Amino acid sequence: MLAELPLVTHPDLLVGRSTADDAGVIRVREDLALIQTVDFFTPIVDDAKTFGRIAATNALSDVYAMGGVPLTVLNIVCFPLKSLPLSVLRDILLGGHEVVQQASALLLGGHSVEDKELKYGLSVTGTVHPERVITNAGAQPGDRLLLTKPLGTGVIATAIKGGLAPAETEAEAVRWMTTLNGDAAEAMQETGVNACTDITGFGLLGHLLEMARASGVTVEIEASRVPLMGGVRDLAAMGLFPAGSHANRRFCERALTVHPEVDPLLVDLLADAQTSGGLLISVASERAETLHAALGRRGIPHHEIGRVLEKGEGAIRVVR
Repeated sequence: MLAELPLVTHPDLLVGRSTADDAGVIRVREDLALIQTVDFFTPIVDDAKTFGRIAATNALSDVYAMGGVPLTVLNIVCFPLKSLPLSVLRDILLGGHEVVQQASALLLGGHSVEDKELKYGLSVTGTVHPERVITNAGAQPGDRLLLTKPLGTGVIATAIKGGLAPAETEAEAVRWMTTLNGDAAEAMQETGVNACTDITGFGLLGHLLEMARASGVTVEIEASRVPLMGGVRDLAAMGLFPAGSHANRRFCERALTVHPEVDPLLVDLLADAQTSGGLLISVASERAETLHAALGRRGIPHHEIGRVLEKGEGAIRVVR
């Protein structure tokens, strides 16, 4: 569908839609660029305030993935006035506002429409120096791949909707989904990295494939090193994958090679559609330890899960 739309070009457009990146970036002066992104979705937890916090954290993440700092946000709301009390909307907006304040951004207002289905999210503007923009297109052979949050929110959200998620599993997922990626972005800028993307709806495999294609490389993932949230394997074994996870697996299939000894269930989890996931960072081997240290100083759990192999048309190999 997007192929039928004209591709916008401009001397100051630093990142557009040509590389399927996390956000757009436009230079406004020699030392300042604006990052723009928007994201909203339907509830994935029952508590309204928690949903607001998750949706806001998720929307802000795209700015962090580009190496930027959030500046201003606008609320986006679709709300079923005939079926839900306005107190639900109040709590959603309060939850979102809490996260925006935590990110030191400014909430300027927003827009709402009446809809049969509840949806909430943010339009976010951030800032970054034009020469320090981090995209998904810079991964280089020899780079090491780091992930800052475990996988599993898609499966867990599906279990929550079915009333099958243990309380401790839900609590862990909520904790990760409401953890901002700002400190990780700061560590990236301190270190200097080659590429980054955040792991959201396309899952680890989908977003990694976008990075591989944009960078023109082949990447390798060590499945046993990919962190998973507690209890998610058991829920996955029950088949509690959202439809988006299956679509992600199909999208990646032609560019994916899986070692026969890798557990098929684990491969499905690599494609699990995430909400407010971590940053996937591609860093030069000689800077990897510096990045480990920068993340560690900020108390950010992270795992090295793979590497960039060689130049290519964009492919993923999954090994044990």
